[in-house]
Amino acid sequence: MSSELRLKKLRGSGGYVMATVSDEQQMKGNLGGPDLFLAPIGRLDAKTITKYFCNTCEKEFEGSPKIEFENPNEEVAENLILAERGQYICNSCNASIAEYREFKKPNEEKEVGSAKPLDANITTTPTVEATTAPTVEATTAPTVEATQPGSTASVSSIEGRMVIDENANKVGTAKQVGIDGNTQSMVLVIVKNDGTEGSIAWASIKKVGEVILLGKPEESTVQPGKCTECGFVNKDSSKFCEECGTKI
Repeated sequence: MSSELRLKKLRGSGGYVMATVSDEQQMKGNLGGPDLFLAPIGRLDAKTITKYFCNTCEKEFEGSPKIEFENPNEEVAENLILAERGQYICNSCNASIAEYREFKKPNEEKEVGSAKPLDANITTTPTVEATTAPTVEATTAPTVEATQPGSTASVSSIEGRMVIDENANKVGTAKQVGIDGNTQSMVLVIVKNDGTEGSIAWASIKKVGEVILLGKPEESTVQPGKCTECGFVNKDSSKFCEECGTKI
């Protein structure tokens, strides 16, 4: 495999960056279609990013966006550690260009157990990677892609999360929550490992945390703030689910 670096467009939920990446990084960012994505690649060296486009500003900027990240080393499921999570942020409006998460499996031979719900009340201060932020804008405006209708908050909050089956195998990456046209039931739309799209009945999802774990849902007492539709644990005072928008 060639080790040559190439300038590529890497897409995120809030824009894209232009960066020089290796063949290995291109393979990680390729979900089967013509586009490459930032989320599977993770954190890039800011020096490799030449420019970026922010959907909120509707502008292209020279240089790298701000990169914020943290290393919680948090156990999100049995034998599954969240090693790092971060996001690319526009230097002009502070909107998120893309988010990413990196996981580690301490014991490769052991299966991943039950996922642990996120504590919505815990906040951490991320590390900010220092980057230069030139304000020179491109002279030609890029073509603005049409956005899909729907709730931007509910889609972006679950987009890019890894979907793992009960045997600790990655089956794909979450894209959005949808409704099955035949059964009118809630489904999770995913991008499979081969790049094709598929859907998973919400009843087949065991837990939703930093990762989405498949399996039969466990019966348990209802937690304060827990959404009955998607299982996300919200703050006790929340009236609507931050994950799917369902009234609590």
